[in-house]
Amino acid sequence: MAVLTVLSPPTNPLLLTSSPSSHSVSYYFNNNCGANCCNLHTSISKWTPFFTDSNQKPERAKSKLQSMQSQMVPGFSNSSGNGCSWIKDNSSIHYSTGDHGKSEGPLHSVFPTRPVSVSSVENLYEFICAGPLLDKVGLNSDKVAESIDKWLLCSSHLCRLFQLNEMDLSEAQKIRIFHYYIPVFLWCEQEIADHSSKFKDEEDIPPLVIGFSAPQGCGKTTLVFALDFLFRFSGRNTATISIDDFYLTAEDQAKLRQENPGNALLELRGNAGSHDLPLSVETLTALSKLTKEGTKLKLPRYNKSAFGGRGDRADPSTWPEVEGPLTAILFEGWMLGFKPVPIEVVKAVDPQV
Repeated sequence: MAVLTVLSPPTNPLLLTSSPSSHSVSYYFNNNCGANCCNLHTSISKWTPFFTDSNQKPERAKSKLQSMQSQMVPGFSNSSGNGCSWIKDNSSIHYSTGDHGKSEGPLHSVFPTRPVSVSSVENLYEFICAGPLLDKVGLNSDKVAESIDKWLLCSSHLCRLFQLNEMDLSEAQKIRIFHYYIPVFLWCEQEIADHSSKFKDEEDIPPLVIGFSAPQGCGKTTLVFALDFLFRFSGRNTATISIDDFYLTAEDQAKLRQENPGNALLELRGNAGSHDLPLSVETLTALSKLTKEGTKLKLPRYNKSAFGGRGDRADPSTWPEVEGPLTAILFEGWMLGFKPVPIEVVKAVDPQV
């Protein structure tokens, strides 16, 4: 299992106001993949580096960016920063999601809207290389230069997914895409490649479980949504699950509350002890066996709005279905990777635990 611990997005404040739903993904694939949509299945998984001299990589990356923009934008101007580019402020585009147990609202309404500090599209390469996650996910400036086509393809499709104008991004939107989503996606790809290399050609390769751990409200769900989208465009199936999907049913949570009177930590869902561990183990085990075409599995989901906000497991008839072969299982949760500590240590923190 590969684990990525994300304490928070690379800048602040950037929390999203809502999480896109699977309905939104379906709508995108059904309505937004026409003649103007690049085929990432070939473009992203079969990209070819265009540099041979490492000393020329940064300058040629800038030249490549400028050349690509001049082909996309009529009347494109040079490095003075005049004309359309990725650098402009845009605070007028909003995005609403379908009903999938998530809150409604504009996707980036809380993003800062001050103009980005990058002066022209030529500096996008430096902007990418300045990202705080780059070295943490095994990337460097040379690797960015080699794969700049892939970065731009990923950013283009993320902009379409979130209904953003890729030529008119705010600073926060650029940071989200180039400092956060794409570096994590490339890290996932490398982890999957390393995982797959351990198996022989004739062997079935079980999906790699990739865990995403971060405090509540950091945007884990939206990150996983974006990653799943990029994987689907590159021709690979993934399953997305959250630790929240395995909360106890409303009935079982009520029993837990009655069995622990006065314990505020078990009064409501959320803390350790309020999850259905057998269901989570059963689900992950079943997902790991989806290595062949035609194999299917329904994924549990939780309805947080049920019973006046106390929540309950969603009706199984509404659970989404995934089909094999799976490349990865994207598993997000605020306490994934936590390890048990001695009881006396816990009691010293809070006697109720």
